Amino acid sequence: GKLLMHEVLTKVNNAKDKPKKIEVLRQHNSAGLRRIIKGSFDPKIIWDLPEGTPPFIANEAPDGTEHSLLENESKKFWHFVKGADVSTSKTRKETMFLQILEALSKGEAGIVIAMKDKELHKHYKGLSTAVVKEAFGWNDEFKSL
Repeated sequence: GKLLMHEVLTKVNNAKDKPKKIEVLRQHNSAGLRRIIKGSFDPKIIWDLPEGTPPFIANEAPDGTEHSLLENESKKFWHFVKGADVSTSKTRKETMFLQILEALSKGEAGIVIAMKDKELHKHYKGLSTAVVKEAFGWNDEFKSL
């Protein structure tokens, strides 16, 4: 089956050099992966959520079993971008965010927290601005060329 996001990013981390890292991202390219990476790297995306790890109960089910997939859950992330969803209260957004984290596998939940804190690059070696821009054909605005 498809790899979970933290499995893809671990492959990027373990790839020997820049061309190999780019190749891994291209092999596993999906709308969800691009959303997550853009969410971490694009400075224009400001997350309207508290910093750090929120008090959620990690889903301990083994990868690929009892949880939802980040690929699908990432479609809801626009709610958490500052200024994007003005009709939902901050409290409600924080509750929604916790529910998403608790529905995901522990590994994928970790990726969401790193994305929100703009720290994916600190967790995965070689996941740099240059690498993601080249992999996905993005310009300096993190948009498709």
